[in-house]
Amino acid sequence: MRISISLFITILSTIITIYGPCGAGPAKTPVNPAAGRWRALHLINYRSDKDLEDLENDIPKLAGMGINVLILEVNYGFEYKSHPELRMGRTPVTYDGARRMVKTCREHGIRLIPQFNCLGHQSWKKQTFPLLAKYPELDLTPGAFPDNEGIYCREWDPLNPKVYEIVLPMIDELIDAFDADAMHVGMDEVFLINSKYSPSTRGKNPAQVFAKAVSILHKHLVKRRGVEMLMWGDRFIDAEVYKYGKWEASANGTAPAVDMVPKDVIICDWHYEMRESYPSVPMFLEKGFRVLPAGWKNVDATKALIRYSRDQKSPNMLGHLFTTWSGRKKWREFPPLVEGLKLLKQPTKQTGKD
Repeated sequence: MRISISLFITILSTIITIYGPCGAGPAKTPVNPAAGRWRALHLINYRSDKDLEDLENDIPKLAGMGINVLILEVNYGFEYKSHPELRMGRTPVTYDGARRMVKTCREHGIRLIPQFNCLGHQSWKKQTFPLLAKYPELDLTPGAFPDNEGIYCREWDPLNPKVYEIVLPMIDELIDAFDADAMHVGMDEVFLINSKYSPSTRGKNPAQVFAKAVSILHKHLVKRRGVEMLMWGDRFIDAEVYKYGKWEASANGTAPAVDMVPKDVIICDWHYEMRESYPSVPMFLEKGFRVLPAGWKNVDATKALIRYSRDQKSPNMLGHLFTTWSGRKKWREFPPLVEGLKLLKQPTKQTGKD
């Protein structure tokens, strides 16, 4: 049977699109960054291959609802080879388990982005997480706050080079295992820079310290590994200007860092309460960042944030991120997700597009 050259090229292009070059496996799923296109879900507490298998069963239905990006917070719950002493849990996620999850996501048009919390969130209640438990000299406030009393979470020392010697190879393992083209680095709710209990940062400019940490991660991820970098945006928001409070915004001097970091970082601007406006969203857009606003469990607040964000009409408005912050559930029944996706699918008044 003879076929035309043009038909042959069309068939070949289709094969490459689906399977990748030279039979390398399914090609990475592109996500259109146009306004309103990211419909992302952030999940935690999937700490083993069995957990991921359970999540895989939900992927077809989540995709059918419209989810096209999944941010999976892994942290220390992976079978790290570079630092096995920092594995968390008896049966952490394996390389093969991660690859199976990626395959399932791609088969259903979902882009999977792993997350490793950087700088902050290095403990929870009395439990100190592996990095600072194994290497207490890397703690930003070494020896202070026994049993983590009197602080929200422990933080690593962003000025200690040994931190990055340990953490960056671990992040590389996640990028490779999840065949990722993006990484979320956390960086939210950092409170201890310039603390009197922090010998390395005491007396230093908090914004400069924070910006340096962001820039080190950006250099490794974006410049060296060629992946996109996502992070939470609260430490870039000045609590004196934007009356969100000290959690959603910074009251400890880190906010000026927003003008000291690369503008190709994707800012996940989280707001969980009902408000008439969310002025940090246009602030980030005006500074040139791509923005992915994030809501949580309040349905009305989620819908208000989606409406406000869509009204910005900026090509840098990526869509919406639904956070969950709890154990494994039937997320396809999570009310903010169900109602928020309905709203995101509605055409905008001016463009007629979702």
